[in-house]
Amino acid sequence: MDVILDIFSTHLFDGNSLLALSISGLLGTGLRYFYVAMGLGMVIFFHELGHYGIAKWCGVFVERFSIGFGPVLWSRKWGETEYALSAIPFGGYVKMLGQDDMDPSQLSQEEIAEDPRSYSAKTVGQRMAIISAGVIMNLITAALFFSIAFSLGVEMPAPVIGIVQPGSPAWKAGVLPGDTITKINGREATTFEDILYGVALSSKNVTLEGHHTDGTTFNLVIGPDKSGSRPQIGVGPSRSTMLAELQDPEKEPVRRGTAADKTTVSFEQKDQVLKVGEVEIKSFAQLQAVLAQQKDQTRKILVRRLQNKLTRETADILIEVEPTPFRTLGLMVECGKITAVQEGSPAQAAGMKEGDKPIKIDGQDVGTKLNSLYLPDYFWNHRNDKIEMVVRREIKGSEAKEITLLFDPKEKKKKLLDRPGWMSPFVFQDGPLAVPAAGFTFELVPTVLKVQPDSPAFHAGIQPTDRLRKIEFFVPEEEAKKINDKTQTESVTYLFSEDKKKNIVSTNNYAVPFAGMQLFLEYHVRLTYTREGEEKTVVLVPKSWKDPSDPKAVWNYPKIGIYPAPEMKKLIAADPIKTLRMGMGYTRNSVIRMYLTFGSLFRGDLSVKEFSGPLGIVGIAYKVTAQGVAMFLLFLGILSINLAVINFLPIPVLDGGHMVFLIWEGVTRKKPNEKVINIATYFGFAFIISLMALVIYLDIDRMTQ
Repeated sequence: MDVILDIFSTHLFDGNSLLALSISGLLGTGLRYFYVAMGLGMVIFFHELGHYGIAKWCGVFVERFSIGFGPVLWSRKWGETEYALSAIPFGGYVKMLGQDDMDPSQLSQEEIAEDPRSYSAKTVGQRMAIISAGVIMNLITAALFFSIAFSLGVEMPAPVIGIVQPGSPAWKAGVLPGDTITKINGREATTFEDILYGVALSSKNVTLEGHHTDGTTFNLVIGPDKSGSRPQIGVGPSRSTMLAELQDPEKEPVRRGTAADKTTVSFEQKDQVLKVGEVEIKSFAQLQAVLAQQKDQTRKILVRRLQNKLTRETADILIEVEPTPFRTLGLMVECGKITAVQEGSPAQAAGMKEGDKPIKIDGQDVGTKLNSLYLPDYFWNHRNDKIEMVVRREIKGSEAKEITLLFDPKEKKKKLLDRPGWMSPFVFQDGPLAVPAAGFTFELVPTVLKVQPDSPAFHAGIQPTDRLRKIEFFVPEEEAKKINDKTQTESVTYLFSEDKKKNIVSTNNYAVPFAGMQLFLEYHVRLTYTREGEEKTVVLVPKSWKDPSDPKAVWNYPKIGIYPAPEMKKLIAADPIKTLRMGMGYTRNSVIRMYLTFGSLFRGDLSVKEFSGPLGIVGIAYKVTAQGVAMFLLFLGILSINLAVINFLPIPVLDGGHMVFLIWEGVTRKKPNEKVINIATYFGFAFIISLMALVIYLDIDRMTQ
């Protein structure tokens, strides 16, 4: 019996990469599932074909060749062998005379052993060849899948950092958006996949080598965060300066209701951003920074657009994007503690420590006079000025003390100054709020300190000391019917607790739902809070920010709402020899990664939650069909490696378990005891069934999150 499941590897394909050659553009949903079934069936088929071919070559009578196991759904007999499709699509088996996983006693039955065509009558060497043939076949087909994929050209995320989660190990170490990683742990990083694997399979610190956007090099040693299901440093792949190509060719690559959606001249799919104002754009990190730096003015964006697909004629088009004020409820909440301080930052130079709580900034009380949400912009706007911050610091064995920190512009590193705040993508996950100009992160306690006059919260009767419990963004039913797009109207709830449910972001940081408020532009807010133990709920409509005391004051959101395409790197072989070399090299690396993955599992660095079963594999395979023929072949190659490595583990009923018994027989010159075989087989079968149940549970759990 041979089992197919996945550990971690194919999760890399569970993304939104957009490739040039798309199956989904040519096929309907039904045909896509058909191709998925054919692809997965082919991987299993080649594995079993290896067993079958060598068994026939050795003169063994093959009773049944089955894709899947359990009850037979369909079968037909050709020659002496029955060919079947069985009910449980976890793998398959080749049933030979004298070898039956369901009846292991056949291995030692004398009557069967005397039959020259029985498996048990063959030499140890022949039986080893039969058992290992499936794994070898999978390695060969994996190399072929990879080679064909590289001959077509595989587009994979480039080894460029696009996201650095505030407060994460990478953020603390000084990794910046736009950084190119050239090596990880001493090995060349060709794609972002190398970075993911290098971090996830590292048992100790991670070494990153690369260069910043200004060309300066770095060599950083980072301790991964191991609190999740696998080690992470808090980075994500980069986007490009080209707008995305969407499945709907008529849809604009912008989020509904954003500044980019309200322009006189519309953005179109595959527009290439050339300039913002007078600044020539070379990377997505630079595009983000420039858009943020110019957020208080009309941003003049020059794009290059393909006018004629046949002649490849292009035109340069100017699009003007107006500033977008922050949307707010009018709540000023308590400033929480500092959660992280960046290496080499102004905050570190000023003596700031994790756990400090900001009390005053330049004489203004934080939370009542100076809005805690405004801190990222305050430090950006005063980046050339001295800033005095008073913090409350808890001292072990003593009372908390108020300490004054001085932020001196002479101490600031320029690379930490070129990005205003509110650029971090933490809308759908928890995380602290970053102050990039100073190099620290903090959280906002969901306790109301002040309600701004004439604001939605003011008119709803919310008062200081009210404690926020839940914020739900929703589109009223009538409005949802007009929009007619579930992706733009699905409700999202932010719960101020540790509870984790579908469509619920658990957080204790008010900045997280506040960031969501800037994204869900046509949503209303259902706010739940408590006052003196009594729970209350009100419905609010966020409004554009205004300062009643200063009509000229502005506070604008830096993002404009465009959908950029991923930054991809095309791996393509120039000739047949290089094609085979790349295919074999990728096969070797994939096998090594699989064994490193098992090492991480056994050490506890990687969680069992990284397993996927048939439901998860089918789901990922379905998504991969939308990413192109080459990527689908790459996926099948990875799956072949999974099948080969997992089935050669020394677990009874798997190929590796059979090999252990054969090695014993070869060394001792006698077959293992029948009782030992029976007990080991039943133990192995119970283990496999338990593993199947686990991965199905994990698949279902992921589907419901």
